[in-house]
Amino acid sequence: MQPATRHIAAVLAASVLWGTTGVVAQQAPAGSDQMLVGLSTFGFGGLLLFALGPRAASGVLRARRSWLLLGMGALGVIAYASMYYWSMSLIGVAIGNVLALGSGPVFAGLLELIVERRPVRGGWAAATATAVVGIALLASSAMQETGSHPILGVVLGLGAGLGYALYSWCGARLIAHGDPSRGVMAGIFTLASLVLVPWFLLATPGPLVRHPSGLIVLAYLALLPMAIAYLLFGYGLQGLAASTATTLALAEPFVATTLATILLDEQLSRDAWIGLALILIGIVIIVVTERRQEHRPQSALQA
Repeated sequence: MQPATRHIAAVLAASVLWGTTGVVAQQAPAGSDQMLVGLSTFGFGGLLLFALGPRAASGVLRARRSWLLLGMGALGVIAYASMYYWSMSLIGVAIGNVLALGSGPVFAGLLELIVERRPVRGGWAAATATAVVGIALLASSAMQETGSHPILGVVLGLGAGLGYALYSWCGARLIAHGDPSRGVMAGIFTLASLVLVPWFLLATPGPLVRHPSGLIVLAYLALLPMAIAYLLFGYGLQGLAASTATTLALAEPFVATTLATILLDEQLSRDAWIGLALILIGIVIIVVTERRQEHRPQSALQA
């Protein structure tokens, strides 16, 4: 398997794990606060990431040159973990999910354009535009779920997307500077955990920690969709731009929606299915583009 293919596969595998969170979170005890599920997932998952690679994480955390990007990345994680679930509580799970993830690649591309002055690539633009149209169709099909505070919910969803793009971009920058991907992901999420874990504990989680099913849900979410998935995502960032990785991660709403229809018996409209197909097309465009770029230098050397 070629390097770019491995990095793409890692991000897609992470996205599949992330896509299971909605179905699993629905198994939490009645009365559970879904925002607290998110704080627990990222908070305790961040500590697990540190436990899985303490030496690499400590090395990144001790490097003074990394502090600014680590701090910015941690702020991005905190924003995503808090705003994402808050947004869903106001405008519905489907709309909050697609809004945050759909805006992530756009914000990541803007960060690369403004800060790195990296030109917008045609493949990324085409893939992102296609996927965003698909996400818009998914969101429009779920409008009946919109709650009583749609404007605040939309703002929070966009804030979550910015947070997602920010920690992805910071992680990619640190990895590009030579820091190990495992240490970078663990360092960013460990710093965020210093805020998220106390926040979760002080918020009186109630049913989530009083019932065995709640503990099982929290353990699964912290271990697989958080710790393991972000190790995979960090590996993917070794060979992919943040904008490319976040576009590939649009596989998450595709997986999440598909699982919901199969396991939770949720019904999708025709527009929703078209939206899912467009997301898949966007991912295929990214895969083809990255593989072509990988083979281009090899062709030049052979010429």
